[in-house]
Amino acid sequence: MGKKDAIVYKYFKRVFDDYQVLVAVNPIDYTGIELIIHPDGKVEKTDIQVDEDIYEDLAIDEFKESSPLEFQLYMKNDFFERKD
Repeated sequence: MGKKDAIVYKYFKRVFDDYQVLVAVNPIDYTGIELIIHPDGKVEKTDIQVDEDIYEDLAIDEFKESSPLEFQLYMKNDFFERKD
């Protein structure tokens, strides 16, 4: 197992009126991924670079800690979509 495999990400979520945002943060190097889930089910994925103030910023923006399972399911969203 490599060093990167041993990292335990921290996950956050905020639900807005018509979409939701999920964030995964690597607490060691402050990299992460932001997912925006639209009402039609489309998922936008963005790689992010943050700083050590990210946890305060997320709290101010009313993000709550969330489940890694939910985040991973959205990351693999295309796996579950039916292809015609």
